[in-house]
Amino acid sequence: MGTGNSLSLLAKGDREIVMQRIFDAPRELVFDAFTKPELVQRWLLGPPGWTMPVCQIDLRAGGAFRYVWRGPDGKEIGMGGAYREVSRPERIIHTELFDEDWTGGVTIVTMTYTQQDGKTRLDCSVLYASGQARDAVLTSPMEQGVSQGYDNLDSVLVKLHRDS
Repeated sequence: MGTGNSLSLLAKGDREIVMQRIFDAPRELVFDAFTKPELVQRWLLGPPGWTMPVCQIDLRAGGAFRYVWRGPDGKEIGMGGAYREVSRPERIIHTELFDEDWTGGVTIVTMTYTQQDGKTRLDCSVLYASGQARDAVLTSPMEQGVSQGYDNLDSVLVKLHRDS
């Protein structure tokens, strides 16, 4: 896993997907980009032409988050969850559920941010409610979408790092 700045994705066990990505930015900046609404809305946009009009984050154990994306045709997709653990800037564990539950129930997401030579390695584990749900996600365009989002994040991080 972990080939430069490309996304590495691995199916693990019967219900888990593990992803890894390196970002050319300090860990605190990458953590902020995942947890501050004004930054999340700049990179987590979905397919071209989509926007994120709703991005609410209450970043604390027991706090919740809510995202809503809007497509060029006005269609909306919503998703939310609750934070189980927040250890700034090392780790976040949260639940996640789409309004139109295409992933087969609540998922548990663990994100670990590791500083390495001025860069940040993100390890993201997604534990699905069932093996069937995980397998359905593996056949979806999820990997392409995550890669696209992380490429967007790279652009945002370059600007943030330059301006800091």
